[in-house]
Amino acid sequence: MAGAAPGSVRDGHHPAVATRQIIAALVSAGRVRRAWLRIAGMQVPLPPKLQGRIGSKTGLQVAGVSPGSPAAEAGLRRGDIMVELDGKPIVTTTAVQRLMVEDPIDRQIEITVWRNGALVDVFARPRELAA
Repeated sequence: MAGAAPGSVRDGHHPAVATRQIIAALVSAGRVRRAWLRIAGMQVPLPPKLQGRIGSKTGLQVAGVSPGSPAAEAGLRRGDIMVELDGKPIVTTTAVQRLMVEDPIDRQIEITVWRNGALVDVFARPRELAA
């Protein structure tokens, strides 16, 4: 996974899988439901020690968390670096957006973050983004 381009097969987010999810949602419900966490973030390099441990050179640093949001309720904090969401590596905001289609709505998901020199798991329940 190290060095994988966002959206590539190697980053765990194959474009064909996302396309199939969207088509299935359109066929079954006539629309695509999106989940939200309400965070702002930016891609940052991970410490070398962590890069080798998780197999990625970058993560998504949380720059802001909206009060009352699923992210706030889960305990995400400004400065946390997200490295995994629902078992999938997170290296960009696009990776998070790809995972926030249909399936995670109202379902508990695990988010692994690098916080104060340690990997920490928090659990969020994304809500549906209002149309």
